[in-house]
Amino acid sequence: MFFFQKEKKVIELLIKHSDTVEECLNLGIKTIKEYLSDDIKEAKVLAKQVDAIETQADIIRYKIRDELYSGAYLPRLREDIYRLVESVDEVANAGEECCDFFLNQRPKIPDSLRVMFLSAVQESLGIIQPLKHAVMCFLKGECPVEVSRQHAKEVGLKESDVDRIEWDLTKAIFTMTTIDYSHKIHLKLCLNAIAKVSDQAKDASDQLDLVILKSII
Repeated sequence: MFFFQKEKKVIELLIKHSDTVEECLNLGIKTIKEYLSDDIKEAKVLAKQVDAIETQADIIRYKIRDELYSGAYLPRLREDIYRLVESVDEVANAGEECCDFFLNQRPKIPDSLRVMFLSAVQESLGIIQPLKHAVMCFLKGECPVEVSRQHAKEVGLKESDVDRIEWDLTKAIFTMTTIDYSHKIHLKLCLNAIAKVSDQAKDASDQLDLVILKSII
């Protein structure tokens, strides 16, 4: 019973961690949307909130680590579960870094590219939705394993969508004739920071697949 209670505590913390990461990414979208609307003052306020929420996610991750060290779950699963937590936490880190890029480096987004940049942000940071569905489905045990794996596959599909947006936007940036090359490089670095969020989410979904596989052996 004591062992079961430890697992229950970990699940509760994992759910709380996923909720916090989702809040971080959703606020990140709002932050960059305000930046692209030239409301820098509001974007700065929101960016500080993103940083604070990402810190909360880190604190929860540490608590999960402590519970796992104290004996929750079978030894063969503990490392994989913590790696899953770390990989989901990296999604929040990438979201925070993306906001920091905008507010610290202040990239000058040409008016003709703002819609495309906003679309990239919404798709990349919005990837938290299928990722969270996949994690919650598995943790709560409210759906078959295959349903959770299907949600994980949706993360991969969404990451591919972001890749296509990134390709189109990269082409649009480097074919512009109204900005110099150094400006183009800065815009590309900004785009890289945006796309990194979906890349991290894909890594997290792959880690979830591994946990699911080991849990049913």
